[in-house]
Amino acid sequence: MKNKFLALCAVAASALSPVTFSNAQSNNVYTVKANEVKATVQPTMWGLFFEDINMGADGGIYAELVKNRSFEFDTPMMGWKEQKKEGATGKALVHNREAINPANRRYIRVESKPGDGYGLTNEGFRGMGIKKGEQYNFSVLARQQQGNNVALTVELVNPDGKVIGTTTVTPEGQQWKEYKASFTATETEPKAKLNIWPKGEGTVDLDMISLFPQHTWKERPNGLRADMVQLLADMKPGFLRFPGGCIVEGRTLDERFQWKKTIGPVEDRELIVNRWNTEFNHRLTPDYFQSFGLGFFEYFQLSEDIGAEPLPILNCGMACQFNTGELVPMDQLDPFIQDALDLIEFANGSVETTWGKKRADMGHPEPFNMKYLGVGNEQWGEQYIERYKAFEKALTEKYPDIKLITTTGPFPDGEEFEYLNTTLRSMKDARVDIIDEHYYRAPEWFRENATRYDNYDRNGPKIFAGEYASQTVAIASPDNKNTWNGAMSEAAFMTGLERNADVVVMASYAPLFAHAEAWQWTPDMIWVDNLRSYGTPNYQVQKIFSTNKGTHVVPVLLNNEAVTGQNGTFASATIDKNTNELILKVVNTSDKDLASEFVVDGVKKLNKKGTVTVLRSDNLNQENSFANPNAVSPTQKQVQVKDKKVKLNMQPYSVNVVRVKMS
Repeated sequence: MKNKFLALCAVAASALSPVTFSNAQSNNVYTVKANEVKATVQPTMWGLFFEDINMGADGGIYAELVKNRSFEFDTPMMGWKEQKKEGATGKALVHNREAINPANRRYIRVESKPGDGYGLTNEGFRGMGIKKGEQYNFSVLARQQQGNNVALTVELVNPDGKVIGTTTVTPEGQQWKEYKASFTATETEPKAKLNIWPKGEGTVDLDMISLFPQHTWKERPNGLRADMVQLLADMKPGFLRFPGGCIVEGRTLDERFQWKKTIGPVEDRELIVNRWNTEFNHRLTPDYFQSFGLGFFEYFQLSEDIGAEPLPILNCGMACQFNTGELVPMDQLDPFIQDALDLIEFANGSVETTWGKKRADMGHPEPFNMKYLGVGNEQWGEQYIERYKAFEKALTEKYPDIKLITTTGPFPDGEEFEYLNTTLRSMKDARVDIIDEHYYRAPEWFRENATRYDNYDRNGPKIFAGEYASQTVAIASPDNKNTWNGAMSEAAFMTGLERNADVVVMASYAPLFAHAEAWQWTPDMIWVDNLRSYGTPNYQVQKIFSTNKGTHVVPVLLNNEAVTGQNGTFASATIDKNTNELILKVVNTSDKDLASEFVVDGVKKLNKKGTVTVLRSDNLNQENSFANPNAVSPTQKQVQVKDKKVKLNMQPYSVNVVRVKMS
């Protein structure tokens, strides 16, 4: 995901005009050559791209409810407010101990007086989403001055100030110690706040003030939002790319993502600003930081949980070229390369290695079996090439089996793309395994480019379609929507990716998540608020392709040609050798009903019963929403099969996936 609007927001999408084909015909006869395998579909074919944009991590999938829990934001009290009832005399001061603990510099010292009325309130991430009957776990690092005896009353309150959950903790002693307490919420509230009321006379120091729901993904303490992870798991993704995106680069090199600072105890993970906080004037988000509670260990763990190959991307010594374009001099690049070598050891090394032991100490002695590593995000130019070569040399010498992913920059064409694409493909002094291409374009671009990879070199580097999404108004416009027209057009393009599975080995929509009240970029695959989440029509397309992948590509033809837009239809076909099924994906982008017949050659017979799963809407501007999350969602019915022929009536504006057993 890139700050592409600086160069591209003048590019209009022209996407809301009807997609019609007046010459659409009925009784189209397609031929499927089920015994002519053209390519193997990689298990990684359809996957996920995660970046902490649109409050995807803090305030999103990372279930922490307290914003600025350790007072490390640039404005230390951001998210916090002192509460003083009439006559209250307490006070709070932020202390900075950078010389002692630079990763967690600040804590707050609260002076409490006898009586009630002084306290602190945390607003959460656009409020705190609280569910009735659910348990919530409060924790705090605290210490007291000698002889003091200050208790802390902890409350969840709704916007009217009504208490909907409460507990008490009493810190003891002059050494920092973690204190925990749990309570059950009495009401459901999307906009709750957290109050902390000191009781008694004395001084208490507080840090890492935290509140998590008990119910997280796999019930891990202080873990991830279960509903959001479930949407990912339901897709059965082949890989998870993390942590981005422009997060990898940073606006400056000081703000880049450094994986080593995101592992170990959460209180020792050094918070930094999120580069998206003031990137877009239309969506300034000055309270957007990265706590790294979701760090590299958690990314690897999430990948394992959902059955996806982990695909980390690392900084290559270049900051975002749309911002500062800062460079690390070539003679100072070694620490960046060492970070890459150490990451592979962290992911795959034995517990006897330095970084493998750190992984084991975090609770995962077995290796994560990482197979892929990206060098840089969306860099371009000669500076990227020389840095990639330095990385490749060191990585190949020590870890030759790790597949390396390079980039052709932020655009699918143009000067930057042509230079990188030509240079990477012609290099003799460095290996190039997989090239990452990105496309943020209008819906019609996706339909027009379904043949993009038909003539790519079959013996050259493989392709990772790493970021793509239909821009329904203009690139990076805040008015882009997750419409059915955009999703259907992406489906048409994806049939071209699948037909060329001997070239394209990975693909992922981007961005993944967006918070309804804290987004910076649209469109996005999954939308959330503090309590709910839903998949867009684009999500439904990604899911239907990923869960109907198949193992081998076979031809599906119309008049002896690949189906790439004739009569408004786009198609691909695979067989699944594990289940002995034929899987057809056919997209009808026309406004006509298309009565079609698929003649399957190369099989003895087909099962008389098959299924067709359909995604469609008569309204090209249809979106899903919190109020109607299933406006565009799959329906399934039986399909007619007779004499090795599949009869299918494709409705207008529809994505159709047929599965039928072969013998």
